[in-house]
Amino acid sequence: MKVKNCYFPLFITEANLQREKDHIDGFAAEVAWVTEGGKSKLEKKLAVRPTSETAMYSYYSKKIRSHRDLPLKLNQWNNVVRWEFKHPMPFIRSREFLWQEGHTAHLTEPEASKEVREILDHYAAIYEELLAVPVVKGQKTVNEQFPGAHYTTTVEGFVPSVGRGIQAATSHCLGQHFAKMFDITVEDPTQEVKEGEKRNKLHVWQNSWGFTTRSIGVMILIHGDDKGLVIPPRVADVQVVIVPVGINAKTTDADREKLYDEVDSLRRQLEDVDVRVECDFREGYSPGYKFNDWEMKGVPLRLEFGPKDSANGVVTTSRRDEAFSKEKGTIPVTDLATQVPALLEQIQSDMYTRASEEYASHRKVIRNWSEFVPTLNAKNVIIVPHCTNGDCEDEIKKDSSGHQEGAEVDARAPSMGAKSLCIPDAQPEAIAEGTKCINPKCGKEAKMWVMFGRSY
Repeated sequence: MKVKNCYFPLFITEANLQREKDHIDGFAAEVAWVTEGGKSKLEKKLAVRPTSETAMYSYYSKKIRSHRDLPLKLNQWNNVVRWEFKHPMPFIRSREFLWQEGHTAHLTEPEASKEVREILDHYAAIYEELLAVPVVKGQKTVNEQFPGAHYTTTVEGFVPSVGRGIQAATSHCLGQHFAKMFDITVEDPTQEVKEGEKRNKLHVWQNSWGFTTRSIGVMILIHGDDKGLVIPPRVADVQVVIVPVGINAKTTDADREKLYDEVDSLRRQLEDVDVRVECDFREGYSPGYKFNDWEMKGVPLRLEFGPKDSANGVVTTSRRDEAFSKEKGTIPVTDLATQVPALLEQIQSDMYTRASEEYASHRKVIRNWSEFVPTLNAKNVIIVPHCTNGDCEDEIKKDSSGHQEGAEVDARAPSMGAKSLCIPDAQPEAIAEGTKCINPKCGKEAKMWVMFGRSY
């Protein structure tokens, strides 16, 4: 995509941050301010970046002088601070997080829109193909889009254990809002210019897109269990751990050394086919302790190898993923280099399939308001016909936060209301003419199927 890496300052002047009103209004409650440097008070306070649009676009204004400078595509890997006081949660919602944020400028809206979707596809692929996490692609409603954006696209995940949706990553078309604030213009290359005329100035179209360490939290919440982490093989730092077994006080030094040499040989075979593998030769720990330790760390596949395995020419396998964690198998030592990579790919596929089926079973299409809260309380996200009006969304969030008259509601259900998660790209069906918005207080005609849910 020809995106170049860069780095811009952590601190943003108040004047720069306030140049785009919708943008600063959207982040006002989350901005951390620096008011002192050492022992001196600053004449003008500085914001610790909550995002970098306003830090970067003065540069864009200077850099972009002609349509030939477009597209300009920059990305930076950095930390940002958003001063969230309510319910911080490691990886999911914290005051500081790491991310990549891309910022690009284009001549036309179609060019910008094409990139927005390309990036969203990349983000969805990271979740689904690497993290084994299913997501729903869609567009945010105006209420939920990025502050100052023309529109926002999103990939939305789901955490079945609590029945909450979670915004996984976003790709925004910023339109020309920031270009107008920062005077990022080029002359119109398509204009037919008569002698003595000047070319019209065009404001560029801009995008921004970001993928954060929240992705780690999403992966943990979806795949983890009571034993600890469950890491998909494609992203696991250690894909396979080999644990020697069957060694006890009666084992001679020679037999121990022979077994360890064989284990090390197994390691080399796997490393030769690019499997990330470790051997656990720690002394003073029982095999059971080691098994639990590696299970807690989420290593996808454990191989056990002892004197009996050596005699039979096999290794014993134990998968970490929940559906197979109690099952053990064997692989001939001679087939280790082919069967272990194949098994890791099978684990990856099985993890995604299980998560995808569970997500699908918790996406409910409903048409009647009487079903809204009960379906929500059953730990689902719901897809409903909606008018896409912001005030109506707010009303739904309020009315779905408590008990609903005439509906049976689980007293243990969370009191949080449902907000719109996205307008799914894959609509269940066309909205039939005359279909009303799900909100009985609204009365307007539905425009789209919108996915609502409680969320992080």
